[in-house]
Amino acid sequence: MELRNVLALVTVMFSVGLFCHGGYIHAKAILAQWLIADSWQDTLAGQASVRPWPWADTWPVAALRVPRLDIEQYVLAGDSGQALAFGPGHHSASSLPGSVGTTLISGHRDTHFSFVRDLVSGDTLELQGPDGGSLRYRITHMQVVDSRQALWFEDTSGQLLLVTCYPFDGLSSNTPWRYMVSAVREIPTHHRLLPDAH
Repeated sequence: MELRNVLALVTVMFSVGLFCHGGYIHAKAILAQWLIADSWQDTLAGQASVRPWPWADTWPVAALRVPRLDIEQYVLAGDSGQALAFGPGHHSASSLPGSVGTTLISGHRDTHFSFVRDLVSGDTLELQGPDGGSLRYRITHMQVVDSRQALWFEDTSGQLLLVTCYPFDGLSSNTPWRYMVSAVREIPTHHRLLPDAH
């Protein structure tokens, strides 16, 4: 066999291997989302810390919706690299979704949080908690922050923060810069209907 034929065969085999590996990763991500969705339904039914697969080190704690962009994602417990590979993660030092205080959710800029660059001030975010209730938040501003600072967010009642790496098109993910979207909880107003005067 000529060297040229051997090189062609090796190139084809390498290409097929890359294609299969890419397909495997894509299939794994789709399957993970189905399993996470099932565990979220179990959570809404009253079970606690439902792991999507037996060896998972995380579980869904909320569902995040962005109505204008038709986005719906499950928020996982913790924001370790392993958890963020499967979805946005809740920062454990922040308040749990639906509780008093600031809730911080982070995600990768090139996967689950790629939509963050399209958010604008005034957009509505919805966060469903394990009890099934949903809270609405209105985006107030966006800013770039330095993650090396010890305290770069305040624990404010009724605040939701979405954080991802910055710049969005950067070649390295090891930068200290983070893009932070701040939103405040909307307080629902209840209107009482008055009876007709006779």
